Amino acid sequence: WRRGLPVAFVGDYHTTTYPQWAPGQRIAIPLGIDEPFRHASERSSPPPRAIFTSNPLRGLDWLLDVWSNVIRPAVPNAELHLFTGSTTYRDSRAAPAERAGAVLEKAKNMAGSGVVLRDPVAHDKLVGELEASRVMLYRGDPGETFCLALAEAQAVGVPAVVMPIGSMAERIVDGVTGFVARDDKAFADNAIRLLTDDGLWQSQHRAALARQRSRSWDMVAADFERLMS
Repeated sequence: WRRGLPVAFVGDYHTTTYPQWAPGQRIAIPLGIDEPFRHASERSSPPPRAIFTSNPLRGLDWLLDVWSNVIRPAVPNAELHLFTGSTTYRDSRAAPAERAGAVLEKAKNMAGSGVVLRDPVAHDKLVGELEASRVMLYRGDPGETFCLALAEAQAVGVPAVVMPIGSMAERIVDGVTGFVARDDKAFADNAIRLLTDDGLWQSQHRAALARQRSRSWDMVAADFERLMS
């Protein structure tokens, strides 16, 4: 407090969680992308498969409803693969754990709507699953101060549809590597476009590869070294 030391955050949204009256200069140092995600090749349009790789309590219940009510009826052969479960949810409290279990049970019962509940996988295998996916669908959550899951998908060249919640808008180049949807209808409409329009998908896929995988952990370390010097 006396020295007014700089305080490091992982992004612009994250800096807003620090009280304005608190001391210290706010410095944003975004996280890096793990190496397995930074070397994907350009590829042809995959089948209409969407992917979700986050905590089941971070908007999955909402996504399942939008998927079954709007997206899947418009793209009857589409699938939504969920790489989520107990290993992506680490809250030991009974009530949140019960809610997470209810969401996962709901997902299990939606196979008829193209929902495929998968177990989380290691990074080397997740890269392949992302490469086989056409779009990442993630509403977002106020607790997402950076969202590595979304950053990893973008680095592999997977377009994404998100909403302006938490740090989501910082991970997407809106209209270029995905879409930041302002409401539920826009979310579903853009998801349908990416699942069906090969030209749009190719454009956003190439843009994501070109613009969203350059930040390595060495660059993060260099930023901290400059800050400390």
